[in-house]
Amino acid sequence: MAAELTREWSDEQLKSDDLSKKDVIKFIQDNAAHSFLAEHKLMGNIKNVAKTAKKEQLIIAYNDLFESKRFLGSEPIEDVTEHVKNVKIDDKPKEVVEVADEGPPKFFKSVLKKGDKTNFPKKGDNVSCWYTGSLEDGTVFDTNIPATARKKKQSKPLSFKVGLGRVIRGWDEGILTMSKGETAKLEIEPEWAYGKKGLPDSKIPPNAKLIFEVELVAVD
Repeated sequence: MAAELTREWSDEQLKSDDLSKKDVIKFIQDNAAHSFLAEHKLMGNIKNVAKTAKKEQLIIAYNDLFESKRFLGSEPIEDVTEHVKNVKIDDKPKEVVEVADEGPPKFFKSVLKKGDKTNFPKKGDNVSCWYTGSLEDGTVFDTNIPATARKKKQSKPLSFKVGLGRVIRGWDEGILTMSKGETAKLEIEPEWAYGKKGLPDSKIPPNAKLIFEVELVAVD
């Protein structure tokens, strides 16, 4: 669990024009739990978030972060231990992949397109991904892939530091097994997704198994 943070700015400093929205967004993104960012609609590229978020909303989110103490790594889902196990996926796998294990595995991965097998991300590396997330019944609840190839060229993939709890545990563990250029399907159990609470704002019910198709396009 992450150590408790101290406030970076006073209420007066938060309201000052000298403090930019981007600075507040960056602080919250660097220190808040994934579900907190999702609830306050602060996920994604800082520049894009700053275009839509109002300063007043950011101040509310900043204060709520310290009041709720939902800091990075503070959620129960982050306390699940790592697992290592060979798992075979029957749904169109092209490769059997080793997954973590000291008990039952909490995610399965099947490779849909091989990567370069050289550039694997390490904990703390910045990665960029295109993804589509769906429920078991096929309902898509989130994607950052534009409808057309032309728009995709103009868009930017999701970027974050992997292995630090910025995303759900299943993503952190799964992406650490991928190499640059790889596309994989991650089937994530509730324990390494959003658990018993789900994520109502994103139409994710409690105890939901999530299925993501993820393309790892960059490792920095």
